[in-house]
Amino acid sequence: MSVRFEIIGLMSGTSMDGLDIAHVSLHLDEEKGDSFTLIHSESVPIPEELRKKIETAPHSSITEATELDHQLGHFYADCVEQFLEKYNISRTSLDAIGCHGQTILHQPHNGFTLQIGNGNILAYRTGIKVVNDFRSHDICAGGQGAPLVPIGDFGLFYKNAEAFLNLGGFANLSYKDKTGEIRAFDISPANLPLNKLAEARGLTYDKDGTLSRSGEISFFLLDLLNSLPYYQQDAPKSLGTEWLESEFYPLIKFDRDIENNLRTVTEHIAIQVSKELDNSGSNRVLVTGGGARNHYLIERIQHYFSGNLILPEETLIDFKEAIVFAYLAALKLHGKPNSLSSVTGAHRNMIGGVIHDPGF
Repeated sequence: MSVRFEIIGLMSGTSMDGLDIAHVSLHLDEEKGDSFTLIHSESVPIPEELRKKIETAPHSSITEATELDHQLGHFYADCVEQFLEKYNISRTSLDAIGCHGQTILHQPHNGFTLQIGNGNILAYRTGIKVVNDFRSHDICAGGQGAPLVPIGDFGLFYKNAEAFLNLGGFANLSYKDKTGEIRAFDISPANLPLNKLAEARGLTYDKDGTLSRSGEISFFLLDLLNSLPYYQQDAPKSLGTEWLESEFYPLIKFDRDIENNLRTVTEHIAIQVSKELDNSGSNRVLVTGGGARNHYLIERIQHYFSGNLILPEETLIDFKEAIVFAYLAALKLHGKPNSLSSVTGAHRNMIGGVIHDPGF
């Protein structure tokens, strides 16, 4: 049995560098395997005022968080409407919008997670069905609600590599163990602390890792970072910004020694990532996410990793996660699981996501 879907995928990650939009044609085929065609793609910067509100959202009041949820829903709708007009895409040709939303709380140990970006507003404004809130069902089933991308890694990109490393706000890995089960988890922070340090130099990010390369390693700080308890935990496990605020950031000075701290944090990420890549037993690893453009970070990971890092074409580096959330929406509409218990630790595979109809 095979079925086709045409879906807009939206992804705005924890590093908040932009909203990635992917117009994707998906072919779900139980016999031949699933496949996709990326038709159009674009990244829209998040306005600075909105980005600052998102950064402080975990500490905001209920009223402020609700207001931000609505503001973000309208921002998503504006971006989608402009995207449809620019590429002359008919709304009637689309089956849905698959929207990750913006995570402002992620506490699976307490039984909840929260991604804002109001789905009802997005559906009403665009006139297109929306699938969002992909993580909550998995957490209800005892899972981490994350990572979700691995089902897309092996559903759509299985011919490209043995394992998949995404370097976004956090670094996460998916691979198949010796039994053939898909395993995945968050390894460590990635772009979030690097961007935060670069901001102290008036930069949005450390382009190509140039500042990091110019610094020197603080072995005292490196030992502190490598000794954090999270790295001793077994998977399934996942990270949120709350962990950064409480465990990671207090160890770092953000008002001095910026280049040295960037170099040290980069080395820390490389050590943690390469360790898990080697532990996975994988030789060919596909690398995507904004961190794949950080030449120095890639050099340091490859320095420690005994296998081969594969950097794909730029569109896949930039838009893989938006493509995957379009895929997750297609699986939801088709009534197929889109989160894996072997990855998240849930009691069973789940068909996650909430569907919002336009209402007319």
